[in-house]
Amino acid sequence: MQVLILPQAFSETTKARPGILREKIAGMPDASQRAPRILIVRIGAMGDVLHALPAVAALRERLPAAYIGWAIEPRWTPLLTVETTSNVPLVDHIHTVPVRDWKAHPASLATAKSIRTLRRYLRDQHYDIAVDLQGTIRSSIVGWLAGTRVFTGSAHPREAVARLFYSQKVPLHQPHVVQQACEILGAATGLPLAPAALSLLPPPSAEAWCNTLFAALPEAARSRVVVFSIGGGWGAKRWPPERYGQLAVALQALGYTSLVAVASADNEMALRVVQSSGGAASIAVSDLPRLTALLRRVVLCIGGDTGPLHLAAALGIPGVGIYGPTDPARNGPFTPRARVLRSAQSVTNHSRLQQPEAGLLSIHVEDVIHSAMELLQPQP
Repeated sequence: MQVLILPQAFSETTKARPGILREKIAGMPDASQRAPRILIVRIGAMGDVLHALPAVAALRERLPAAYIGWAIEPRWTPLLTVETTSNVPLVDHIHTVPVRDWKAHPASLATAKSIRTLRRYLRDQHYDIAVDLQGTIRSSIVGWLAGTRVFTGSAHPREAVARLFYSQKVPLHQPHVVQQACEILGAATGLPLAPAALSLLPPPSAEAWCNTLFAALPEAARSRVVVFSIGGGWGAKRWPPERYGQLAVALQALGYTSLVAVASADNEMALRVVQSSGGAASIAVSDLPRLTALLRRVVLCIGGDTGPLHLAAALGIPGVGIYGPTDPARNGPFTPRARVLRSAQSVTNHSRLQQPEAGLLSIHVEDVIHSAMELLQPQP
């Protein structure tokens, strides 16, 4: 069993080279008289958006007067409600991209109209630079619709066809996607960037919901809550629900309360966790703002390569990652306050297989408890 400790989450940005951004946008209308207008394209999913935030926060610190837009799926827009150290909003304009609707009705007139409307809105903003931090065909097309003179992406994007749309292709040298986002955005703007600190703030309504949830717990349990993130993009990434149930029983014996955070009370996997735990685990139905409020109050998050695990890392909450076919060196929670378990027999594979990967199944409840107790020890 391999136990990985991921890199330091945030660090200071390196010093800028004066004038290099002006060189980047030289020749564009009024380039010398205004701050640059930059479009970020990171449509989804939850973990992917979270991995892009530190790079954009670093850019905001370096260029507080820049006009920054972000193209994103509607359901992930709450993630962009970020407080930066410069006290300037992270983004100035959010462009919602309804890719799920497009995928459901690819040949419909409504989809064609939606794409034309997005193109018009993007071009109305007169962006100087577009940056694709996702690297898919869909995200590259969205960035291309903006019609910018400079369109930057990875030299080796997730989907190879995407690079055909880029005017600037950036070779990547860092292992983690958070660091790679800094490389791409730094190359686009000519500003060396390192991941910046940020604060994700839930709305008052989510805090009120969380107050009610914790008030229903025994007083002694309120400071010893652990959240399970049991989902994953596909079945090969998902540790079996029955093992989460056993984990809840073991944590209960150690004095901890386990909550399974899901979007729906009838989530089949969550119900199996609760049933196999004999009631040691319970379900917390939460949308994204509520999940943010919840994670800010717990002592630990345990889960696979999922958005909530990465959200916990962004909030500074310790986490235990249970990894199989995805590589934690690239996609692990970006914080030293996490432990990632991955079997030596696991092979990186992004095929959407539905059965849990064999290496993932070799990770046992005892392995997770051991890592959890390491993280829950008082910090010096």
